[in-house]
Parts: sequence; structure tokens; C-alpha cells
Amino acid sequence: MRATPFPFPVFVAMFVAAGALLAADTADLPQSKIDEIIQKFSAKETQFSKARENYTYRQTARIQEMDPGGTTTGRWEMVSDIVFNGEGKRAEHVVNAPVPSLHNIILTPEDMEDLKNVQPFVLTTEDLPKYLIRYLGKEPVDEIDCYVFAVKPKKLEAGHRYFQGEVWVDDQDLQIVKSYGRGVGVIKHSEDNQFPKFETYREQIDGKYWFPTYTIANDTLHFKDNDQRIRQTVRYEDYKQFKAETKITFGDEVDSKPNNGKSAPVPPPAKKQ
Repeated sequence: MRATPFPFPVFVAMFVAAGALLAADTADLPQSKIDEIIQKFSAKETQFSKARENYTYRQTARIQEMDPGGTTTGRWEMVSDIVFNGEGKRAEHVVNAPVPSLHNIILTPEDMEDLKNVQPFVLTTEDLPKYLIRYLGKEPVDEIDCYVFAVKPKKLEAGHRYFQGEVWVDDQDLQIVKSYGRGVGVIKHSEDNQFPKFETYREQIDGKYWFPTYTIANDTLHFKDNDQRIRQTVRYEDYKQFKAETKITFGDEVDSKPNNGKSAPVPPPAKKQ
């Protein structure tokens, strides 16, 4: 996001998203075991990524500018259905896009790329060589025991966006159930482009796959000439399987209860600002 090219009062507000400070179980695992877990969960993420391509869903994205007291002063919103056209190709159909009323920030192509691919972060086997991954320990998400990993790109290549932050991986299903971080990449030096920290939760769909269902960001963007507080929410709803050309399996047969009877991660209720 870029600041608008006209001056306005500087707002100073600090907001730390839930989960920013990790209180993980730091019990050591041998490096060989850590490497094995990383390889296995990236393979599961690859399978999930292919499976998600066969699902339709509705995405509702909203970005709000806020003053220091938490009052919304500007808004951008888009509701779209991710569907398949008559030729069976994936397409985005915009259902509702009210006229934006943002005054102090401008959405950039990088923001739209983050919304599409970085915030619902998937770490596949193919993408694994692009990242440095460090094991932090174990920590539960709701009632789900998870391995926690710090993730950051090895190299920033022009024209590409990356995730940098932490991911929580279910210690049984070996899939990401939560991620916390921000989008990063090479930005032209002439552009004052800032990106919020976000938190994305997944839930188990059809008893097999962990799909992103909710993203939230409450952050203050520190531009060169001003600070701007923003709030962003993205909901992914009504997942429905369209078709599957290949059978995707996850090894052992899935228990009849999702995640072996454990509850799906439930995002904390939004705090009133």
C-alpha cells in the first residue's frame, strides 16, 4: 500500500496482532527429524494446493482506513466468486465492488498479489528451495498440537512476492493450520510501499484438506511522511468441490471425524478498537 501524495496529520498507533509473540515448547528435535517433517508437510501442502484448484468458493475482502480512535474513515471492499467458466477454466467473478472511499492509501499491484497468493500462504515442495525454514518448537492452536516454523525467503527476486513470518503445522495431518507474517518483495526505491502484518487461519474441509477461511490484519503502516492505521479482513467461504481429474490421497485413511476429532482452529473474535 502506498500513501496518497498529499499530506495529512501523522497518526502514531501501535498494534501487535495476536500470535506475534511465540511461546512455543522449545524442546529440541534432531535436525534429521526436523528435515523429515519439513519434507512431509511441504508434500502435503503440494497435494492440498492441487486439491484447492478443484474447489469453488466466495472471497470477501475488506480494507479500512482508521483514525487513532478506531473510527473507519475510508473503505475498500470486493466480493468475488472463484468459479469455473463454461470451458472448465478457473475464473474470478466479481459479485460486489462498491466505489472505494480510501483517502490516505492507494492499493498497489503488490497488495493484490498478496491478497491472492501470499496471505493464503501455501508452502509446496516446489517452493521449498526458495525459503529458509527454522524450527521454533511446539505450540497448540486451539486444541491442535502444532510444529511452529519461522519462514523467510532466501532471495528476493524482482517481480515476485514472498511470505515472511511463522507457520503452525498440525503434528498429525502435517498441514499448515495458521500463518502469521507479511508479504515481502523488491519494491522500487521511488515508491513508499508498506505492507501490514496479517494472520490467516485454516479449517478442515471435507475431512481432508486445511483450507484458508479467515485472514485479519490490524496494523499501522509507517510511511515516509506519515503513519496510517488500517484493518483488513478476508473471508473464504462456501467451499465446494467442482471436479477432480486425479485422485489425491494423504497416505493413511482419514478418520471420520475431522483431524481425528480435534477442533479446527477458530480465529479470535475481532477486538473493538
